[in-house]
Amino acid sequence: MTADDLRETSVALAGRALELPELARAGTVAAYVSVGSEPGTRALLDALRARGVRVLLPALLPDNDLDWGVYEGEGSLARVQHGGRMALFEPAGERLGPDAVTTADAVLLPGLAVDTRGMRLGRGGGSYDRVLARLERAGARPALVVLLYDSEVVEHVPEEPHDRPVQAVVTPSGVRRFRQEP
Repeated sequence: MTADDLRETSVALAGRALELPELARAGTVAAYVSVGSEPGTRALLDALRARGVRVLLPALLPDNDLDWGVYEGEGSLARVQHGGRMALFEPAGERLGPDAVTTADAVLLPGLAVDTRGMRLGRGGGSYDRVLARLERAGARPALVVLLYDSEVVEHVPEEPHDRPVQAVVTPSGVRRFRQEP
């Protein structure tokens, strides 16, 4: 995709996500800063912040768990290189601890794909599996939403016993909801 394509999809994705009732009524949203060819999240982060939403962003810990900090605008991000992996943009300010995510009303998750059941395929580091397990242990039930391109919504992804489905996927062309088992 060209830089213009990425910018356009970022704006479209933000517009679709901001229509979600789960985000409209959220006081705190845990999100992430997109990197590489991921669907862009910056426009969405700024729009949420402009609405008065407290936006939490992750900071990768050495054990692949995630700490959290508050997003205060683009100037509050630091580019952090993690070993031989890609550099991530993380909050430069105070760290709130891994449990801060349990205060979120909605959690926006990255992924490589999501299937028709709402099962998300991550990058394999287990960071968000830990987040989802932490939410479950705390009894927190935020809306779980994955942000993807349209082509990344597929028929089936591999699943492990610890995997949990998301409630919705937002793509530049729309929102797809998944029925959750009681």
